[in-house]
Amino acid sequence: MEVGPGRLADALAGLDLIDITRQEDVYWVLRQSLVSRQEDLELFDRAFRAWFLRAPTAPLARRDELQVVRLERKAGERKGREAATGEEGEEAALGWSPDELLRHKDFAELDREELEQVTKLMAEMARRRPARRSRRLRRHHRGRELDMRRLMRASLATGGDAVERAFRQRVHVPRKLVVICDVSGSMEAYSRALVLFLHALVRSGRGVETFAFGTRLTRLTSELRGRDPEQALQAAARRVVDWSGGTRIGASLKAFNDEWGRRALTRGAVVLIVSDGWEREDATLVGREMARLARQAYAVIWVNPLKGHPDYQPLAGGMRAALPYVDRFLAGHNLVSLEELAEVLSGIERRHAA
Repeated sequence: MEVGPGRLADALAGLDLIDITRQEDVYWVLRQSLVSRQEDLELFDRAFRAWFLRAPTAPLARRDELQVVRLERKAGERKGREAATGEEGEEAALGWSPDELLRHKDFAELDREELEQVTKLMAEMARRRPARRSRRLRRHHRGRELDMRRLMRASLATGGDAVERAFRQRVHVPRKLVVICDVSGSMEAYSRALVLFLHALVRSGRGVETFAFGTRLTRLTSELRGRDPEQALQAAARRVVDWSGGTRIGASLKAFNDEWGRRALTRGAVVLIVSDGWEREDATLVGREMARLARQAYAVIWVNPLKGHPDYQPLAGGMRAALPYVDRFLAGHNLVSLEELAEVLSGIERRHAA
């Protein structure tokens, strides 16, 4: 279960308000505070019984990581296979879906053609943006506040009588999204695919700012605004002079906070950091700058492609220093993990509760 510092603070505050000796009260306070997804309910119940009740629990059965394949075949492919084999009278063999296979394939294993197909699927995921309620009132048929300007204008046609009433309401608009992507040498296997995902985010609408870093911070928003993903990738590679170089996470975050944080870019924004957490210099600087970033941002999400490996543990110094200030820690090694990221982004409802 991914539990951020905001949920931990809510859980501790809730425990202060109840009778700690009542098992039922403790259970419901922790469940309401720490569980955010339906699939985590069973995990929470198991952990609660094992820790508080000391009840023996059987280990979770590891699911075989088999690729789910849709059994489909286009009509043209089916006819072509029947013509080649001469089995017109027999039932056509079940086929496979390349899109479903690509969803589970690691970005580091994609060839050029597969990467082009993945880019199209990324564009659909990038449309799921975090939202917020607009400060401005807009015309809405279910609004509760009268739109006096439209009401007065419409009354001119009826001799001053307000026959048709118009209402306004605060609507939901996309929240600012700031993406900081690691393009150093340790991320080389994933940099190309992740920068293409950044391009899809920039193309999804206004309010998206993208940055890349290796040994220094570089803004890539203008380079990724182009329509062609391949041309945008080439423009980003020309712009980033330290591509596939060293890693200075702390210094890059400090440069971002000093320059762009003071411009209030991160205030009220969801900050998405894509990195493996390998810091070549002082890891304490990473923690200090992450604390600055978390104080300004609406939510901080860290995407680490290495987390998709079943044996991964966050042992890198930079990753350990950053985790206390991260609201959600996700994998980013294939399309399935990016789909989970899109669900998290679209489901953020309150500050530091990703």
